[in-house]
Amino acid sequence: MRIDSMNMEPKQTLFRDYKYNYEKIADRFSYSPYDENVWADRLEDLKTKTYQREALSEVLKTMNEKWKVPRETLENIERLKDEESVVVIAGQQAGLLTGPLYSVHKIISVLQLAGQKEKELGRPVIPVFWIAGEDHDFDEINHIMMKQEGRMEKKTIGHVPEVKSSVSELQLDQTEADAWLEDVFRMLPETENTNHFYQLVQDHLHQSDSYTDFFARLIYQLFPHEGLVLIDAHDPEVRRLETPYFTTMIHQNREMAGGVFSVLQKNRQEGYETLLDSEMQDAHLFYHDRGDRILLVRDEEGRFRGKNNEVVLSKEELLQIAEESPEKLSNNVVTRPLMQESLFPVLAFIGGPGEINYWSALKPAFDAADLCMPPVLPRLSFTLVDRKTDRSLRHFQLSVEDVVKNGAAEKKMNWIGAMSTPPVKRLSEQVKDEIARIHAPLREKAEELGGDLGQLADKNLAYLQETVAFLEKRMLHSLEDTYRKELDQFDDIDITLHPAGGLQERMWNILPWVNGYGLSLFQEMNRHHLSFEHDHYVVYL
Repeated sequence: MRIDSMNMEPKQTLFRDYKYNYEKIADRFSYSPYDENVWADRLEDLKTKTYQREALSEVLKTMNEKWKVPRETLENIERLKDEESVVVIAGQQAGLLTGPLYSVHKIISVLQLAGQKEKELGRPVIPVFWIAGEDHDFDEINHIMMKQEGRMEKKTIGHVPEVKSSVSELQLDQTEADAWLEDVFRMLPETENTNHFYQLVQDHLHQSDSYTDFFARLIYQLFPHEGLVLIDAHDPEVRRLETPYFTTMIHQNREMAGGVFSVLQKNRQEGYETLLDSEMQDAHLFYHDRGDRILLVRDEEGRFRGKNNEVVLSKEELLQIAEESPEKLSNNVVTRPLMQESLFPVLAFIGGPGEINYWSALKPAFDAADLCMPPVLPRLSFTLVDRKTDRSLRHFQLSVEDVVKNGAAEKKMNWIGAMSTPPVKRLSEQVKDEIARIHAPLREKAEELGGDLGQLADKNLAYLQETVAFLEKRMLHSLEDTYRKELDQFDDIDITLHPAGGLQERMWNILPWVNGYGLSLFQEMNRHHLSFEHDHYVVYL
């Protein structure tokens, strides 16, 4: 395995400024991740806070033992009781087969930063991954993308939930899951890893009650000895620790929502993308009722009601729920970071471009809750290059950096156009130019004769050139038939490194890569020292 860094300028304006012009948006964050004193400053701030370390450790231990976790994880959970310990944290929904590749890339980022900072700071730094088990958008996690007949296709599980419940409460449909698993594995080429991996995944599927369980068990198979700690944020025992933090969020609700709304307006006025949707009356909390997850808003009387009036609660009633039944509440994207900060001594949060975009609006919410936003670091980003794709890149003399950024479609057309002597496209352009030159006297005379003859001459020229273009297209089709094998190679390069016009990590799943290179693939990636100063990494397998 070889890992090379490459430059990749972000497409999002705010994320680009965060990485390269931080001073322009420094007022949206509490710490600059590029300040050499950031870690010392953060540790000083953490000293002023208290955490339920003992209780949290016990909850994490019980939760993780259910997933049959390795010894290293349990040791790190125990180390969380140490008043000197801090955590590096990131999170994601519980995607099927871990979801898109960027989920495991986030985990590698957490492991890398935690390991680096533990050496530098001389104290326990624990890698934590927050599974957003409270999320209820099943359509976001009910599928993976698989390569089929030259394109990426969505392979969706047949389970259709009856209610809009949280993923951690959603019982796995074992029959549908088995059929789906068999279907996606059938799409893979047989390798020495296929049968073992299929049996392992199937075993963990059958041991899982929910999609969150299934996700957690697979993550621990990919990272068995790294000391990673997973937390299901929707576990009822976690919720019982969160009562005082929900209480703060309810009391400070108006100030939090108003502050976030104001920063979003500022972002819009300064030309930044606003990926977070937030209004002044949003409560940024969900209420769970009979399996449904209801988003709350504040009305003019200060009551909390469902967005569609599914429920109406006074402030006092909501505070009572937080005290007596906190499992009936959960966070949205605005309050989830506050809950992470309240539960854990967070040294740093790691997020993707979209997360950093909406974190830019959250500082007022942290301030209103008397919390300090942690340093926010962009996650590591990777493109995996299999051996077949690497050979094709070298055969066609293509730059992997160019293909990752721009794809191979244009390179393919240039290549096929050059596969004749002289090249078809160049010959076609020359013929069009010659026709225009020969046709010029006719157009000039038509203009002299007046009437609509000038326009007719122009149409005549356009018709002649369209005829040449048609012939060019047919000739290229003929060449495509001749060079079908080579064109398929271009298509494979494109779908592997630049699927659907974007990064591989946003579309591909772990399945084809583990099938090809084994369960230890992502552990091997993590064994490399990876700097957060680089935009993107290319991993040659």
